[in-house]
Amino acid sequence: SDLRQMLATKSVENIQFLPFLTTDANNVGWLGYGCLKGDGTLITVNAIGAALQTLYILVYLYYSPAKRPVLLQILLLLAVVVTGCGYFALLVDTGTRLARLGLFCSVFTITMYLSPLADLAKVVRSKSTRCLSFPLTVTTFVASSSWTLYGLQLRDPYITV
Repeated sequence: SDLRQMLATKSVENIQFLPFLTTDANNVGWLGYGCLKGDGTLITVNAIGAALQTLYILVYLYYSPAKRPVLLQILLLLAVVVTGCGYFALLVDTGTRLARLGLFCSVFTITMYLSPLADLAKVVRSKSTRCLSFPLTVTTFVASSSWTLYGLQLRDPYITV
């Protein structure tokens, strides 16, 4: 719905960038975890998710009147991803790599789910939830519930989180 709104209004007004950015980081991390674990479900879902989130970011950037802050946040995310990849590929031994990446991904997942709360002060001040996306909130709840059940089925504590 946020993408439709951006395309229809040719504006990013009342649409927050942070959820798109954290969700993209989340998808990239879990894609790496899925590749290390050899889990086709994680790989497929997160490859599609990363592609879609990158599309949303590009559309947001295109319609954003203030491109510099958006680009700085994108560069910060890329720096975190590159640093993370380097850390896991070069500094973590193979035996603990999956567990450490799982923990890293769990932290990103928690960050992603908390990112809409960045607008909480704005919601309280304006006494309006207009800047929060109800469809995104419902979809996040359904997706997180699905991943929790999948993690429980696999007995994987990181996916369960």
